[in-house]
Amino acid sequence: MFFGTFTPKLDDKGRLTLPAKFREQLADGLVVVNGQDHSLAVHTKAEFQVRAAKAAAASRANPQARAYVRNLAASADEQELDKQGRITLSAGHRSYAGLNKDCVVIGSVDFIEIWDAAAWEAYLEEHESTFADGDDDSLAGIL
Repeated sequence: MFFGTFTPKLDDKGRLTLPAKFREQLADGLVVVNGQDHSLAVHTKAEFQVRAAKAAAASRANPQARAYVRNLAASADEQELDKQGRITLSAGHRSYAGLNKDCVVIGSVDFIEIWDAAAWEAYLEEHESTFADGDDDSLAGIL
């Protein structure tokens, strides 16, 4: 599982150092995809294969399922950590997530999210009441 918030810098070559505490779980490879809310999602290779198989099983007659499968597959970039624990984010991924130098990497339980630092701060401010109120039926089994 992935937990915590980290603030690595994106270098001039588009490389981002992932937190040391995440590296062992990513040692067998990882997949970077466009995530929700203009973030990037980083999955272990095994977890991505499970998600991709579930996505592929969805009915392509459903426009939302088609769009999801297309976005997932088209944005997928399989990678391995380099010796310094870095990954290289493609120009497309950097553009999608609006990444500049200052980034935020968060553990999101079963995957990692990469955010532009300013976008993450704005997201936190906008959604603080959602977190604090937390009375939605979808959270019934959690809260």
